[in-house]
Amino acid sequence: MTELSDASVNRLQRRKQRTRAALIKAAQSFIAAGNLTVPILDITQAADVGMGSFYNHFDSKEQLFEAAVAEVLDAHGALLDQLTAAIDDPAETFAASFRLTGRLFRRRPQESRILLANGTDLLSSDRGLAPRAKRDIALALAAGRFHLDDPDLALALAGGALLGMGNLLTRQPERDDAATADDVTRRVLRLFGLSDEDAAEVCRRALPDIEPDQQVKHAATTPR
Repeated sequence: MTELSDASVNRLQRRKQRTRAALIKAAQSFIAAGNLTVPILDITQAADVGMGSFYNHFDSKEQLFEAAVAEVLDAHGALLDQLTAAIDDPAETFAASFRLTGRLFRRRPQESRILLANGTDLLSSDRGLAPRAKRDIALALAAGRFHLDDPDLALALAGGALLGMGNLLTRQPERDDAATADDVTRRVLRLFGLSDEDAAEVCRRALPDIEPDQQVKHAATTPR
């Protein structure tokens, strides 16, 4: 009897997880399309779940949208952690994350549209790229790689450059995303105190390959 009960509970949990995932995926598609006024009924229809199921998981559309954005941020941050784990130089870790994010604007367009749509809020978020950039700036300062008087201002400048680059790549599909990302990263590193030669050398270092549907090995909500 216990084994049967446990199996039923597990099936119910998996069904709930699938329903929640479907709602989040549907919400992400609407956010990426810029449709933030979509009715809850349209979201449940896109997710192919009942209206009652929505309220089993979320109290409001706003709560769902927050969860949808948070999932994108967590996945992006975990992917950066995975791809930069072997780098010892904090200046290179910062640069690699910046360069990789620039390339992801084209390789993961829906996620990137969600990031751009929430750009100003993301700069102060405790999830995704912002806390990792803040960590790497602090480590690079301690290692004598960056020379900054105001790390918070540096983070704001880097965030603004990243969002501007993302919008530029979106508006100009013919533009070389890799070359643009590396050029912007080099300029940001120069602002942070690296010499032009050193910044250029860091931006020439090989990056790991990114597959469009690459999954992270372990989800992470905070930087390592």
